[in-house]
Amino acid sequence: MTSIKVIEQCLIAPPPGSLPSTTLPLTFFDIPWFYCHPVQRIFFYHFPYPTHHFLQTALPILKHSLSLSLQHFFPFSSNLIVPSNPHLHVPYIRYLPNDSLSFTVAESTADFNLLISDSPQDVRNWHPLVPTLPSHLTEEDGTRVFPLMAIQITVLPNSGFSICLTFNHLAGDGKSLHHFIKYWASVSKATRSGDLSLTPLEGSLSLPFHDRNRVKDPKGLKLVYTRELLDSESEKMEFAGIVQDVYTNKVRATLVLSRERVEKLKKWTTLQCALGIQHVSTFVVTCSLIWVSMIKSEQSNVNCVDEHQLCYLVFLADCRGRPELSIPSTYFGNCLATCIVAIKRGELVGENGIVEVANGIQREVRDWKKDALRRADTLMSDYRELAKPGQCVVVVAGSPKLGVYETDFGWGKPKKSEAVHLDSSGSISLSDCRDKEGGIEVGLALERIRMTTFLNIVEEQLNNIVARE
Repeated sequence: MTSIKVIEQCLIAPPPGSLPSTTLPLTFFDIPWFYCHPVQRIFFYHFPYPTHHFLQTALPILKHSLSLSLQHFFPFSSNLIVPSNPHLHVPYIRYLPNDSLSFTVAESTADFNLLISDSPQDVRNWHPLVPTLPSHLTEEDGTRVFPLMAIQITVLPNSGFSICLTFNHLAGDGKSLHHFIKYWASVSKATRSGDLSLTPLEGSLSLPFHDRNRVKDPKGLKLVYTRELLDSESEKMEFAGIVQDVYTNKVRATLVLSRERVEKLKKWTTLQCALGIQHVSTFVVTCSLIWVSMIKSEQSNVNCVDEHQLCYLVFLADCRGRPELSIPSTYFGNCLATCIVAIKRGELVGENGIVEVANGIQREVRDWKKDALRRADTLMSDYRELAKPGQCVVVVAGSPKLGVYETDFGWGKPKKSEAVHLDSSGSISLSDCRDKEGGIEVGLALERIRMTTFLNIVEEQLNNIVARE
């Protein structure tokens, strides 16, 4: 039986006097995430030394570099402010001097090699390594104050350590999160080497852009979304794909697709697609294979299914750099458009399921490129529809473009990185591949029996495609 011991609980803030009091308004990109469950991202690193060595050598560097990084990524040490009467005052993000984030250091007796395994494992294995956001505070006038991030570092003696971040999606999207993590990692690595001149301040690791005035809202979407949230029914809304936290007999696994397999899948899909497309992306073929296999694995474990039921694939597109929006690539916050593919269950499990999905995703991407905000007017009602009980929804989180395995704090690249919250949501995650350049990793959590079926179906689909070449 594994155990966990909390060694230290403290608060980490930007350096004293480094920041003035600051407020950031929420934009129409932020509001839809208001009722999203906290996002949890974990990284595992090799560290073959005892706990006391970690506490004496690595921990001070990680703490100091985190403080320096929060000076630039201050929203993560800030709070979400929800006024007592949101009808009159819209929620916003507020930073006050000495604001900080919760930081926990723990020690675990868990098996490091099991935790970083790609093979199916009980979803509860990672839960002790995940920090919980502190409860909100209520000020005298009824204003509620919600912390936006918590971090936990867990030492697994003589094996490694994990860094897990839990944060409120209102603070920013995946690109903002990984911008922050990579910046923190770069400062940590430079500090460990003793050469702060190594801290990269160029390209993707330049300083974040916080000016929310660059997000133009000609359609008045922020007001529309805010009114929707204040509606009595909307207040119960959760983000599409979120389900109750039921972990009984649930396992998580990481499916690794090599570049060779991805290229064969792309070649086959391109030949089959009806749209005359010259190039099918890794994202398209991966999502097509995984979604079809998930639906087939569900059908094999359910006696009665409605083949006419619409199933939904939801994925997100980064709007930074879009010419009609003029939002810079370093913008910090949420800047995502929602894309939705709807296909009948019978078509998904049919002979041409993968091709049907690939065509559907390609059409959605094509339409998004024509108009990034084309779904914006109906977004909140779309989310409410998708969140209804009984809906068949898969949400795609993450992206290989985020480069999670490039996050080196000074002890090498991660042995594993994953989105922990997959086990309580209807999501799958995509990321770059640690050991196979050009490959892709897919993370997901399913009931144990269904996971076995799913993995067998994926292998069968890939073997069939190779055999048809």
